[in-house]
Amino acid sequence: MPTHIRSIRPVGDRAVLVQLGSLSEVLGLYEALREYPLPGQVDLVAAAETVLVTADSAASARGFAQLLRAIEPYTVASAHEGLVTIDVIYDGDDLDEVGELTGLGPDGVIAAHTGQLWTAAFGGFAPGFAYLVGDDRLRVSRRSTPRGAVPAGSVALADAYSAVYPRVTPGGWQLIGRTDAALWNLDRDQPALIQPGSRVQFRAVREFVRAAPTAIGTDIVDLPADLVVVQPGPQTTVQDLGRPGLAHLGVAGAGALDRGALRRANRLVGNLASAAVLENALGGLVLDARTEQVLAVAGASVLITIDRTDAAPRVVPTDAPFALHVGERLTLDAPVSGVRSYIAVRGGFDLPLVLGSRSSDSMSGIGPGPLLAGTVLRVLPAPPTSVVGAAEPAVDPPAAVTVLRYIPGPRADWFSADTLADFDRTDWAVTAQSNRIGLRLDGRALERARGGELPSEGTVSGAIQLPASGLPVLFLADHPVTGGYPVLGVVLHTDLDKAAQLGTGARIRFLAITSETLNES
Repeated sequence: MPTHIRSIRPVGDRAVLVQLGSLSEVLGLYEALREYPLPGQVDLVAAAETVLVTADSAASARGFAQLLRAIEPYTVASAHEGLVTIDVIYDGDDLDEVGELTGLGPDGVIAAHTGQLWTAAFGGFAPGFAYLVGDDRLRVSRRSTPRGAVPAGSVALADAYSAVYPRVTPGGWQLIGRTDAALWNLDRDQPALIQPGSRVQFRAVREFVRAAPTAIGTDIVDLPADLVVVQPGPQTTVQDLGRPGLAHLGVAGAGALDRGALRRANRLVGNLASAAVLENALGGLVLDARTEQVLAVAGASVLITIDRTDAAPRVVPTDAPFALHVGERLTLDAPVSGVRSYIAVRGGFDLPLVLGSRSSDSMSGIGPGPLLAGTVLRVLPAPPTSVVGAAEPAVDPPAAVTVLRYIPGPRADWFSADTLADFDRTDWAVTAQSNRIGLRLDGRALERARGGELPSEGTVSGAIQLPASGLPVLFLADHPVTGGYPVLGVVLHTDLDKAAQLGTGARIRFLAITSETLNES
């Protein structure tokens, strides 16, 4: 094994985490894998001391370790060495606490933050989020419990890094100020304001100087509707199979949480698996048909009613195609079991592709926002050779306690054997703070066996992250690309569909398995 690789750890069944000795070695391996990808390689995430390599299948991931050991160190020079100046109003909620932790006081924190040039080491967590390296005067730990929503533009510190939150996201960093700089803008040739290697200068200001707004056209193209949203329910978004391969930009895969249900709904109406559908959480969706359509609903067990003014209501089953005629209204009731329903229409929903996908990403803000009352939906032409499918058996509803299999690691060594055993024995409850980013769980808080902070590193869907509070978070499709809390295990890719159907109060039991056991099954 080349000396620059210290260890290679499994991250679930579809990724590995390569531990290296320095940031320069991290960037060297990252560039080598960008130029010469491994067979089956999908995503790369460079971090402070690690490179996360994600595969298209468990079989591909099993071959990564041997191939990685044969890669020689790579020397790279950054192509992004420009100076980026960011104006900051230093009034963050944690400024006084950071002053106490560092011994500098609030004014000293501001002086230290503005009095040095920061260097962007790597990206991650979210699009436009860059980890900036400076001196050690402002080294502080993360909060013991991450905030559910950090305001966009928040200037923050954690470990030896500084960063700016590009948009509203959860986060555990210490907040010292705010900026109005646009860290991520898809209208720019390079969406991220800060690139790896960029130098960043923070400048203290009392107020932001904003440019005059640019005039925009007011012409509205009134496209004919195929379907109109009367009521969206608690949340309805457009989803497809997501955006794999963009984690190096801080863009998570997103896409449907229950991919099996999405594929089934598309199959029933004769679509390709990649066609865009509606993902509805907890029912309450009402659609009016303006043109003749064929639909199917899969996922949660829901009552589907179709009404029209000149006929009696009719009920149609899930997991079967059905016609929705002009003037008819479709209503999804609250689920009897499960949480998320997937509504496919023959041809797929016609929305713009953003970075190769039509899916809505709640973490990054990429793609269409949640549907609102009055939203007009257009439908693409159906593939000419496609065939509408026959009804299929419904998937079993969630059990009283859902068992999710996981592979321990990559940071299971941060916990004692007794703590890991307690984790497996506990029935964890899904809390109301859960969303498409992850399931926040309640139960017996777990303790770490190791002190200190873990340098931020790449993470994946299915990761079971343990904040300092000891209450796990199970990452789902819209998860941050990097995180700084240890991951004790990663749920198998094939079990994540089950997690997508678990609502508030649902109970989970985790079952540890080894990679060898998985290979034998």
